[in-house]
Amino acid sequence: MDTRKIGGEGGLQVSIVGVGCNAFGKRVDEKGTHAVIDAALDAEITFFDTAESYGGGLSEEYIGTGIKGRRNQLQLATKFGHSHSNVEGKAKGSADNVKFTADKALKALRTDYIDLFQQHRPDPDTPVTETMGALEDLVNEGKIRYYGCSFYTGAEMQEAVNEAKKHGLKGFVTAQNAWNMLLRDIEEDLIPVCDANNIGLLPYYPIAKGLLTGKYSKGAQAPAGSRMEGDSDLANADFDLLEKLDVYAKDHGYDLLTLAISWLASQSCIACVISGASKADQLASNSVAARWKLSATQLSEVDAILRT
Repeated sequence: MDTRKIGGEGGLQVSIVGVGCNAFGKRVDEKGTHAVIDAALDAEITFFDTAESYGGGLSEEYIGTGIKGRRNQLQLATKFGHSHSNVEGKAKGSADNVKFTADKALKALRTDYIDLFQQHRPDPDTPVTETMGALEDLVNEGKIRYYGCSFYTGAEMQEAVNEAKKHGLKGFVTAQNAWNMLLRDIEEDLIPVCDANNIGLLPYYPIAKGLLTGKYSKGAQAPAGSRMEGDSDLANADFDLLEKLDVYAKDHGYDLLTLAISWLASQSCIACVISGASKADQLASNSVAARWKLSATQLSEVDAILRT
């Protein structure tokens, strides 16, 4: 498994494909979570991305029981401040909530440090300098190693970069946003800011909720219990485009899933591709899905297909 570095020189070495843990505690019970963790490590996938809000808090709990005795074999990322504050009367991005939620996560994950602690959503009620200052304190205390953010726009990220430089803070080292071949909004907005400031991208939804796996066809119903069941994205999907991408992948000896993951992994700004998993057998296919090293010419060819 190829790896990338988060945080610059001497930073955090992570697998190019990571496990999105939002199904843990919701669609996956504790035993199933442990099976996914086992399969991920067997496949050399070492980066696990969760959040305090996933599974109503059970995702962190299940991961904590599942990594016992092998903490040094993996990297843990979690998030705070999705929709609420844990500290009464304080905003979700406040220093008090950042530090309280970090301690809460450390306890749930049964670890004494978090590799990457991320602000889940921007907080308009808290200056970003206060949030980053609290995160910097946590780094200095050894409770977290690095900090990042999620759902930031390019303008919000640029403000964070400017404020970090102004106040002598390390600043966010990662940004986590939705990005895939069908959803490319951040390419003109967020990515230029990240590229200019050595901020690694952690894209989620890399296979567009399953549309980029090739398992859905025009007019067909999503399987019961699948992520696309009842999702309007399936009804509105451009299956002509999906077929063109599938043909391109097969012409080069790969499948659509491999093209989707490898297209992201071939982008220079990528730190790790976050791919959700609810079953252990998904990890083997996820681990090899980044094996296609697309050349600059091939990336241009795919881009031409996507723009038709």
